[in-house]
Amino acid sequence: MTATMDMDELFRLALLEDVGSGDATTLSIIPPGLEAGAVVYGREPFILSGSRPFRRIFELLDPEIRIKCPFPDGDRIEPNVAVFKLEGKVRALLTGERTALNFAQRLSGIATLTRKMSHAVAGTGCQLLDTRKTTPLWRSLEKEAVRHGGGRNHRFGLADGILIKDNHIAAAGSIKAAVRRAREGAPHTLRIEIEVESIGQLDEAIAAGADIVLLDNFTLDMLREAVEIGKGRVVLEASGGVRLETVRAIAETGVDFVSCGALTHSARAIDLTMEFSA
Repeated sequence: MTATMDMDELFRLALLEDVGSGDATTLSIIPPGLEAGAVVYGREPFILSGSRPFRRIFELLDPEIRIKCPFPDGDRIEPNVAVFKLEGKVRALLTGERTALNFAQRLSGIATLTRKMSHAVAGTGCQLLDTRKTTPLWRSLEKEAVRHGGGRNHRFGLADGILIKDNHIAAAGSIKAAVRRAREGAPHTLRIEIEVESIGQLDEAIAAGADIVLLDNFTLDMLREAVEIGKGRVVLEASGGVRLETVRAIAETGVDFVSCGALTHSARAIDLTMEFSA
């Protein structure tokens, strides 16, 4: 199954969830052939993401629907500016409205928060990463939204990289054993990243030959000490407690990356609305 087919299946399931056996309100009120136009705009500034799912939802309902978007994903959109213009059967417009807006609102919210956090770390040399803390089945869309906001993607899934976490270490018996087994058992093309919770564990990870060390919930003083110890020896990634209010200070410690689950699990949806044209 191709990625496009996967996405269409997701969109069909989203429509099925909302429409069920039929849009009872629209089917009872609106005649089949009636056509109209509509516009979508935001009530606040935002970074656009989700144009593809927004468009595809309506196309699945009516392939003849006409949708124009003068802005590429990643653009900043001002309030009350028409970001989508639609023309077509009123039944399709009304039936697809909520599902299409849900995709665009959620994904634009992720892109908007990511842009704010990307700007916050600008000039530090540190790069902003997302995580796997995504909505089930929305991962490719949400990670795309992070890119639209100016962030970078961490691994997409478990097959894309080795990240040894605390439970892996506990099961393996030690940091040294976990890194050794990963080195022996994994493809040589995959770098080995390990999560540590103390400066002592950082020293163990470096000695064990880790390529990347994730500094989990380190204080700012601990991050600065970790940079003094590990800079140039391993890639350093900070994570835990990362918010818009804290990300600049974390980046200024000198770490190479800062990863933030809040980009995808806590971004507020943008307030978008669709109104029929006069």
